[in-house]
Amino acid sequence: MARSALLNVMVQAALKAGKSLARDFGEVQNLQVSVKGPGDYVSQADRKAEKIIRDELLKARPTYGFLGEESEEIKGTDGAHRWIVDPLDGTTNFLHGIPQFAVSIALERNGEVVAGVVFNPATDELYTAERGSGAFMNDRRLRVAARKVLSDCVIGCGMPHLGRGNHGKFLVELRHVMGEVSGVRRLGAAALDLAYVAAGRFDGFWENNLSAWDIAAGMILIREAGGFASEWDGGANSLESGEIVAGNEHIHKALMEVIKRPIPTK
Repeated sequence: MARSALLNVMVQAALKAGKSLARDFGEVQNLQVSVKGPGDYVSQADRKAEKIIRDELLKARPTYGFLGEESEEIKGTDGAHRWIVDPLDGTTNFLHGIPQFAVSIALERNGEVVAGVVFNPATDELYTAERGSGAFMNDRRLRVAARKVLSDCVIGCGMPHLGRGNHGKFLVELRHVMGEVSGVRRLGAAALDLAYVAAGRFDGFWENNLSAWDIAAGMILIREAGGFASEWDGGANSLESGEIVAGNEHIHKALMEVIKRPIPTK
């Protein structure tokens, strides 16, 4: 597949950071870990990966802005472009030796995400997308799954943990979804979950209380694979609201209706 110069920059940054993460993943038991918040850990590997990505991206495009999970936002002089980066999505998985984590890099232009890269160094799966050019996994074209009814579907989700989210509200959402689908999965890395929707592995996905770096790259992957990704009411401000629901045309619509069902009064 042909890649633009910008996408090549993103891919090289993701691969370089992924190589560093892969080395640290092999030594996961020896990592020095500091507590960032309840149930939310940050490691030396995380910070090192972000520095690698930031240095690579800003070397190539020094006027672009940079929004990353582990450092303060850099306001670019360009004004129109911003990198949105999660150097290690799935940190808790990483620290427990679970090979379900990823580097996520997106490029935003005038408020719209126009390119995205998600890379899992543990499985060597590289997902890429550019607006108007399709989505790919290791250069193989991706399409969202074609299932049309929820009863045939496997749906991914996020799940609030210690110190995060409204647990009671989520249990109601889960109850509603469980009663409609053939399976629900919670893998613990939103960027990969969304990449799995683009690849047709998951038929749909929903979560809230996310940050822009969790979902920016995954959203364009899904859209370029023929799917839909939006806020729970269909709005286009997921990067600000932290809400996302995704799937093909049919499952996206059906899943929105299910997760918004009112909480039972009895």
